[in-house]
Amino acid sequence: MRAGALAMAVIAAAMTAGSGHAAEPPPRPIEVGRVSGLKDILLRNGAVRVQAETGDYEILDLPDGNLGLAPVAAPERMPVPADIIPHAAIVPGARDIRAAWLAGPTERYRHGVLGDAIEAATLKVETAGGDILAYQLPDHAVFEDLTPRLVDLDGDGRDEILVVRSSAGLGAAIVMLAVRDGNLQLIAEAPPIGRANRWLNPVGAGDFDGDGRKEIAVVQTPHIGGVLILYRVEGRRLVEMARAHGYATHVIGSTVLGMASVLDLDGNGADDIVLPDQTRGRLVAVGYADQALRVLWAVPQRATVATSIVLADLDRNGAADIVYGLSDGSVWMLPR
Repeated sequence: MRAGALAMAVIAAAMTAGSGHAAEPPPRPIEVGRVSGLKDILLRNGAVRVQAETGDYEILDLPDGNLGLAPVAAPERMPVPADIIPHAAIVPGARDIRAAWLAGPTERYRHGVLGDAIEAATLKVETAGGDILAYQLPDHAVFEDLTPRLVDLDGDGRDEILVVRSSAGLGAAIVMLAVRDGNLQLIAEAPPIGRANRWLNPVGAGDFDGDGRKEIAVVQTPHIGGVLILYRVEGRRLVEMARAHGYATHVIGSTVLGMASVLDLDGNGADDIVLPDQTRGRLVAVGYADQALRVLWAVPQRATVATSIVLADLDRNGAADIVYGLSDGSVWMLPR
């Protein structure tokens, strides 16, 4: 598979100071193809789907050994609940929660960072047993989010839900809910940003320190300085482990929230994060060691990152490649 033309230098930053390990060389970007009106890149049933204004595309092996894009039939649309908020997704689960979604459209917060003034007053889930449970916020707060994130943080085989809650006086905070004793309950939360109309975008969960337990990553104020923060769960609190400035995982007014991925890049048993820098002109790999976040490598792009960053083994070598799209409509992979 030959690399697409890319007139840029690839910059490698030194790995964690004092770790005694050399930096992993950064991957070289390979252009997969280009579409007009690129909207997002998603994983559907394990396959990469490139969404554009003209329809969906899949990534194919071409006869010359390269990768390319080909149109696919529009996927069958799943029925959605009547009370789901605009642009939101129903998130399927495989443990004790069958599905989760954000409901109860309301305009009481009026921030509009996700493209309109409508936010969610309620988080709903359907359990594996078929029960519909709801968690309703008080009048001063909303779920300023589109995608509840299901993850088993404590390894007990049950789902926890990560979602963004915002309030009029204090702004956004990452909170964790779960089904306990037959009810949907708030079980842990991080301190809020502390100012109204200040938002954060969750990155996801991973074992960032290699201790066998999952932690939570977010980018706070991605439009203003972009602070990457790691949290660990301590009882009912999400306690900060480390932070680093200069990252952006969202564009104001966009519904694309997945502009980061979590994976173990160097095989050391600890997860790392791949996300854009504040300009969105570079993809950066960040790891955690010695109680600090460190840049592992950075790869400049010829345009700004504009889609979710997904993981898929496109070259079939057994390692997940990093797939993303740019604002010029091009689709790229960083091979692993």
